[in-house]
Amino acid sequence: MDSTLPVAIIGAGPVGLAAACHAIARGLTPLIFEVGPNAGASIEKWAHVRMFSPWGFNIDKQAAKLLAAHGWVAPAEDTYPSGRELLDQYVYPLAALPSLSRHLCLNTEVLAVTRLGQDVMKTKSRAAAPFLLRVRTPEGEKDVLASAVIDASGTFRSPNWMGAHGIPALGEKDLAERIAYGIPEVLRSERQRYANRRVMVVGSGHSAFNVLQDLARLALQESGTKIFWAIRGSSLDRILGGGANDKLEERGKLGQRIRQLLNDGAIELFTNIAINKVFATDKGIVVEADGHALPVVDEVVVATGFRPKLELLAELRLALDSATQSPIHLAPLIDPNEHSCGTVRPHGAVELAHPDEGIFIVGMKSYGRAPTFLLLTGYEQVRSVVAALAGDWDAAKRVELVLPETGVCSTQFDDSECCDRAASSGCCEPSCCTDSAKVAEVSPVLKGSCCS
Repeated sequence: MDSTLPVAIIGAGPVGLAAACHAIARGLTPLIFEVGPNAGASIEKWAHVRMFSPWGFNIDKQAAKLLAAHGWVAPAEDTYPSGRELLDQYVYPLAALPSLSRHLCLNTEVLAVTRLGQDVMKTKSRAAAPFLLRVRTPEGEKDVLASAVIDASGTFRSPNWMGAHGIPALGEKDLAERIAYGIPEVLRSERQRYANRRVMVVGSGHSAFNVLQDLARLALQESGTKIFWAIRGSSLDRILGGGANDKLEERGKLGQRIRQLLNDGAIELFTNIAINKVFATDKGIVVEADGHALPVVDEVVVATGFRPKLELLAELRLALDSATQSPIHLAPLIDPNEHSCGTVRPHGAVELAHPDEGIFIVGMKSYGRAPTFLLLTGYEQVRSVVAALAGDWDAAKRVELVLPETGVCSTQFDDSECCDRAASSGCCEPSCCTDSAKVAEVSPVLKGSCCS
């Protein structure tokens, strides 16, 4: 790694800024590119949402040290911030620190990342070539060289479609003005859009829960508001979470609130819904699944998760899982097809590495299309990644994080079966596999990392 060149960090959200803090602490020079007009620009889209993880899970330790040196006082660890509070009390003060702000490039979009003089096909001298980033600035496009690249650009700007095939449902793009993605501000700025309207929420994750509870609150004030909920699955037990068994109390409560709203009849649920078509009629919007039409509605909110935009990394040699689109060694830990517990073993540089050395996808984007990412996971990722970039592999491989259990875990496999499945995928699932030595024996490359 050429120490005379900066470490390029794509995205100035909490994880990207944390990466910069760790780089500074290691004597490396970060260069942070943020497409928005301010740090944490994507959080502005969900600033009204109350997080289910408390402040203690949302602050990076190294970032806290830098802030404290400038008189910053951390919020109470056991209180729960909204997105707005996360920005105002943490992200903005962090980005304003002189040690970070001089490395922060706002309104700057990274268009592509490659290696200097190399396309993806060329092997000779590849490892010695620095990274080249083509960026668009307010003054125009330019190229920037970097010794390494940490992509913390997130996925919030690329939501999944409503269609069950992974592509837009027929008619979905044509009805863009009547379809919202993510978590609209139902109770404030977009109140008039949803008040006394028939609203269909599509999706079964925490984003959908937040939309549903906000719509239910709106319905108490605006009695004409009707709420419909469409999910692809059939069982609510796993979808609604571990309840009182969830170690993140507010995450468990969120699922419990949705269950109560269902029991009270405030939400009409439709299960086993694989949407393939949506169209407008004189009476409203019709959502259709396998030829079956759901009730006519006025608005649709799609909360079906997000996907990574990988086009900007197309000239790099990446090892991505074909299903999750996450780094291949991380995929067995997070693929919902492989395990159901939702609790992910802490991981770092080893699991996030690619054939092109020096490129790391971190944060929410590292999960690809898999759900349930915690900021604390991203902070552990960048601590390990930056340690590796600085040559401290002992620190890079060391686990410095214990994540809370979700309280939900499948019991369809006993310990032996689970270990066999885990070993075949190259890593162990801590939620059900206790025989880590067995997995390490099968996959010695990962011994001391995910199976330690």
